[in-house]
Amino acid sequence: MKIKRIFLSACFIALFSTSFTNAQSNTITLSYSDHEPLGNMRTKFLNDVLFPAIEKESGGQIKIAPHWNGELSISYKALPTVQEAKSAQIAVVVPEYFAKDLILHQLFKSFPAGPAGQEQVNFFRSIYEKIPALKEEIEKQNLHVIFIATGFPAAFFSHEPLNDLGAIKGQKWRSASFWHKDFLSNAGAIPITMPWGEKVFEALADGSLDGLIVNIDSGYDIKAHTEAKYIAVSPKLWLGHAYLIAMNKDVWNSLSTKEQEAFEKAADFAYNQLGAVMDNALLEQIEILLSDGAEVRLLSDEEVSQWETLTNYKDIQEKWLQEKIDPGLINVPEILEEIRKYIHK
Repeated sequence: MKIKRIFLSACFIALFSTSFTNAQSNTITLSYSDHEPLGNMRTKFLNDVLFPAIEKESGGQIKIAPHWNGELSISYKALPTVQEAKSAQIAVVVPEYFAKDLILHQLFKSFPAGPAGQEQVNFFRSIYEKIPALKEEIEKQNLHVIFIATGFPAAFFSHEPLNDLGAIKGQKWRSASFWHKDFLSNAGAIPITMPWGEKVFEALADGSLDGLIVNIDSGYDIKAHTEAKYIAVSPKLWLGHAYLIAMNKDVWNSLSTKEQEAFEKAADFAYNQLGAVMDNALLEQIEILLSDGAEVRLLSDEEVSQWETLTNYKDIQEKWLQEKIDPGLINVPEILEEIRKYIHK
């Protein structure tokens, strides 16, 4: 079979050829796994923009078969799923779910603010070339990143108007990220841990929570705005989410140069569209919240800077380095300094 050329070894051929090749058409069909349903900004963008672009750039030779909503793998198993490449050869891998394996990638979330829109897209697109250690960390997991998607910015949902971010001092606020819990503590708030979903909504309703920090679309999903209708948001209040669209590295290496170039050209096309999509999607989300009775306030750049100051995030980063990192293993302090430089460029 001519299509066997795309695999690295006879063993690899036997294991995977029937999974994603078609002998008659000589097309390559790669299964994609995502833990989220089709319909949100990120999943729609992949389905409507990136995947069709891959098929187009390959002249119809490469097709992506997407599986949504955890059909093939849940979020916490995405890494081993794509490493094995049995049920899926491509998957979305969220670094925060694999903190031990992708420890350098945790640094993105350690910043309370960062680039927005197309600048954010460009940042994630180029960071692996600027800091090779990040790419090496991915490759050690037998992955090859074909695209990096991002999500909505963080927003403050509160019971009372939040005209000054310093007003959260002494209040009880919920956030899932360990970085954001420390941000809240340094700002004088009382960080609360509880499972996401109905319990958060109930805590807002009964007053045991004064507010929460979460990506604005997730807050909308649980109707947090019906109990905490005062929302403060900025595109620069990023969550540092890097949704790695990663392919099994052996599968990637088995592709011809022309086939690999199809992925790269498709990624170029998609990256150039993503910033505008992110900006428009945020505006649409705000409009939906407003129509649903929420009061949304856009934070000024000065207020975003105030939040950075209140969080004292650099001290939190340094503490994390001391507690979590063995300096003899990887040179993380220098890598952190490099990321700081590019985030605030």
